Amino acid sequence: MDAETIKSLAPALVMGIGAIGPALAIGMLAGKAMEAIGRNPEAAAKIQTAMILAIAFAEAIAIYALVVALIIKFV
Repeated sequence: MDAETIKSLAPALVMGIGAIGPALAIGMLAGKAMEAIGRNPEAAAKIQTAMILAIAFAEAIAIYALVVALIIKFV
């Protein structure tokens, strides 16, 4: 493989690997939040607020991976 091929594959690998963690985290967060709401429906508002905040933090990791992939691609 030449350098141009590796330079083309690197952003794809960064995004692929960088999206696995946030995807798993968001799935686990949503599943556990649904369990918690099912057990205690009165606390749904508090659980939903905390879940959305945690999802935003997990999504930030994917955005960092996107930024790194763009840096690799264009630099």
